[in-house]
Amino acid sequence: MKQKNYRGYKSFQYLEAGVDYKEFKLAKEFGQFPSYVIPVTEEEEARVKRIFEENVVISLHDHMFIAPENLGEIMEMRRWGRDWTGYEGLSKSGLDCVFDNLMNGTSMITSRAGWKWDDIIYDLGMRLSDIAHQDMVILGLTVDDIRRAKANGQIAFVPSLESSTMIENELDRLDILYGFGVRCMGIAYSEGNSLGYGLKEARDGGLTAFGKQAVRRMNKLGIAIDVSHSGDQTAMDTIEVSEKPIFITHAGARALWNSNRLKPDHVIKACAERGGAIAIEAAPHTTLTKNHPLHSIESIMEHFEYCVNLVGIDHVTFGPDVLFGDHVGLHHAFAAALSISSAHGSKGFEEVEYVKGIENPTEAFPNIVRWLVKHGYSDQDIAKVIGGNTLRILEEVWYDPKKMGFGK
Repeated sequence: MKQKNYRGYKSFQYLEAGVDYKEFKLAKEFGQFPSYVIPVTEEEEARVKRIFEENVVISLHDHMFIAPENLGEIMEMRRWGRDWTGYEGLSKSGLDCVFDNLMNGTSMITSRAGWKWDDIIYDLGMRLSDIAHQDMVILGLTVDDIRRAKANGQIAFVPSLESSTMIENELDRLDILYGFGVRCMGIAYSEGNSLGYGLKEARDGGLTAFGKQAVRRMNKLGIAIDVSHSGDQTAMDTIEVSEKPIFITHAGARALWNSNRLKPDHVIKACAERGGAIAIEAAPHTTLTKNHPLHSIESIMEHFEYCVNLVGIDHVTFGPDVLFGDHVGLHHAFAAALSISSAHGSKGFEEVEYVKGIENPTEAFPNIVRWLVKHGYSDQDIAKVIGGNTLRILEEVWYDPKKMGFGK
């Protein structure tokens, strides 16, 4: 893929390692696991490159974080609250925009439980400080920012949060997070909170009265709403209450694999009927299928095609949910904090060391497009699922000051 205007910047290089912060040896951005390229002809590869050049490419959910090489250090690294971004890997990803969900589920500066207000603000502010010291990545606060990044050889970074747990019962905290650049938020992670219920809960009571207030406030602010980790009833309530389309930013179809982490048909349909979209997940051991029980790009794309057949090409996109480093090892390290067993359910599966074909942000979208080209999808449909559908929804959901006319 054509590289962005990357000039070699590494996270926090404006500071002095060992003096201003504790240094950890990081995992490789490339070569952590064997690279895999979907086999295509020279003609097909030329078409892939043209598709990237001509269209806006958006990941609706990822983590551009670089894990430590020694995952035994991950807890200490998280306590320091300083995350390294894989700028070099990102520059080769083909992406024009990434909804980066930070590492807030494991933001544990003041608490081992995570999701505390102070920790979230610390994490967000530290990440934005790093971004402010380089020029390849820009903040993606509007649709115009995303298009501008594409035109200028840059990448729009959209700060996103997988849960609203940290707002507690303080509605105005949504405004504060918006002011910090947050443009996409989940209702709940695995555990329930003051807004609603997560997929870990055995009983889902749906969106709370406060949750309904929060959904309406996010609509007014222009924050896109995500129900990927919400329980089924909470997701349905959110879709009904929201005046704007919502996203399922990283999931798949439960009809293909019986896991709480995936969505049942009725939730996917309801999301699409109200104008929203589901983005297909690729984090290890999530989007498995009976036909492809070893997690790879083939099982991921089976979920993609199932959802396209269920709700149409205009309501499906991709949120790979990948990072730089040993993702499976990271899941092991954070098994309790991230409710991994609850997400995967009791159904057994054979663990893989990495997800072949879509293991990191650098190879994810290039291989997705190669797969789509190889399987006969038109340029128009590929453009929709790699960014066009997301842009269309953001035009409706995000606040656009040019369209409001305040003060006139």
